[in-house]
Order: sequence, then structure tokens, then C-alpha cells
Amino acid sequence: MYQTEPPLLFTGNANRPLAEAIARYLNTQLGRAQVGNFSDGEINVEIADNVRGRDTFIIQSTSHPVNRNLMELLIITDALRRASADQIVAVIPYYGYARQDRKVAPRTPITSKLVADMLSTAGASRVVSIDLHAGQIQGFFNVPFDHLYAAPVFLEDIKKNFEVPPVIVSPDAGGTERARAYSKRMRTNMAIVDKRRSAPNKCEVMNLIGSVEGRDAVLLDDIIDTAGTITQSAKALKENGAKRVSAYCVHPVLSGPAIDRIEESPIEEVVVTDTIHLHEKAANCKKIRQLSVAALLGEAIRRIHMHDSVTSLFV
Repeated sequence: MYQTEPPLLFTGNANRPLAEAIARYLNTQLGRAQVGNFSDGEINVEIADNVRGRDTFIIQSTSHPVNRNLMELLIITDALRRASADQIVAVIPYYGYARQDRKVAPRTPITSKLVADMLSTAGASRVVSIDLHAGQIQGFFNVPFDHLYAAPVFLEDIKKNFEVPPVIVSPDAGGTERARAYSKRMRTNMAIVDKRRSAPNKCEVMNLIGSVEGRDAVLLDDIIDTAGTITQSAKALKENGAKRVSAYCVHPVLSGPAIDRIEESPIEEVVVTDTIHLHEKAANCKKIRQLSVAALLGEAIRRIHMHDSVTSLFV
């Protein structure tokens, strides 16, 4: 059924500035929802708008504090389902628990599948996300999944800031496909940093595949967490003759020693998106610059609501 009324947008407490920016793009306002706490810390949600038969969109990243933000998303979804919303779309700019997408050792969980099951059980009828850590997570859902990429936002910025196309560098073998896509679009070379991870959040750079000598280099990744991978990769690039090293990372998790490592590294600038709201220390770091994906997500929401094709956004 085609909707004649505008979509209803709701958000929890994960990233309200992004939700407000999306609402401005769509020339609407966020729906009224109280998302608070009971005295014992349990999450209390009350939807103040009539959502019966309406298309509803919940804009909520499952970033730090991950468990709280995930529970807010699930509870808002349940509240909308019980209020007879027609369509409930979970817009999750940053999909948390995505790094455990398969069993890498005996007796370990697959948390990205667990989160998918919880969202489906809560009542989500569609999911939208940006730059999943692993593309196969889409297959964990039995509802439509729109996997968007920050590539249009990043490519425009790279072209604006580099007169000569830089070498696109993947900080590990797993990101090779992403780096290849960017380098193809920019008609430039790519390189790969060979990395071995000795433990979670710890890595050791081993070798550089490709040449960056005398060239500007752009490190490209989906998540920057403790910044160990990016900063060690930057050192490797400098040791191999790179002139200027920048980093473009979609999701600024920036936990633990990340900011200190970035400030002490040879990286001139780290460009991130606003899929995650920057904490105070990150926001005050002069090396970090944030771009917005509000227009990208807003356009996806508009097309889903109007039953238009979203295909052209998958680049």
C-alpha cells in the first residue's frame, strides 16, 4: 500500500544529531518518543504519536554503550509493533556485534546472527545499514536488508582534497575488495598492508604489497576501534616512502587508546562519518574530521517509503 503521509522517524539515545539531520533532509520532524529509564536502570519507552498503519523508521546505531543502545532499538521496535505500525524499518548506521560473524574457534558465538534474530523477533520488517563489517550478515535476516556504502561521501571528499589521485591502501587483506572498488572508481593504484593479528584488538604489521613511494596514500577501512591497525599501517607506509598518509574509516568506534595513538601517529588526518556520535575526546582531536551520511540515509528512507528503487544507492 502506498503511503500518502510522510514517514514517521524515531530514535533512541545513540545518535540523536544524525537522526535530526535525516529529519531535516526529509523536511520533517522526529516522532515523539520517550526513551528513558526506570529507577533500577531498565529501559522505558513510550511512543506519543499515533503510528497505526504508518511507515515507521527507527534510526539507532548499536555503538557504545552497545548493549543499552541495542536494547533501546529492540524495545522501540516492539513498542511500534504493538502499536500496529504498518512497516517498521530499523535504520542501523553502525551494526554492532558484526565482528563475530562466524565461528573462528571452538565454542564461540556468532553474535551478528543473534542480533539479527532478536531484531526479527522484536518486529523489524526491514533493515538498513551502512558498510557492514562482513557482507554475509545480510543473509542472517529473513526480511529485506538494504546495505548502503559510504563510498559516495568518501570519494567526493577524496577528489576534493587530492589534486593527484592517491594510492588507496587496505590496512589488511580482508579489506582488499573495498580498496579495489575505491581505486577502480578513482582510476588509481592500490596497495595492501599484510597484517597478522596476535589477539583481539592487537595486530602486527608484516609487509606491504604494492608501491606507495613518492605518492600520497589513503588508508581505507570500515571500522576504526583502538586504532592499532590504522596507525601501524601508517608507519609502514611512511617507511615505504609515502609522502602523505591519510585515513578514511566509516565507523568511528574510537575506544581505549585510539585517540592517543592517532595523535602520535604519522597520519595527517582521519576522516570518519557520523554513523557514530563522536565522544568528547574524539570530537576535540584536531586530526579527526567527520562527514555526514544523513543525506544518504535520508534518501534511502524516502525511496523505501515511496516504494522507489534503492539500487542506485548501492555503490
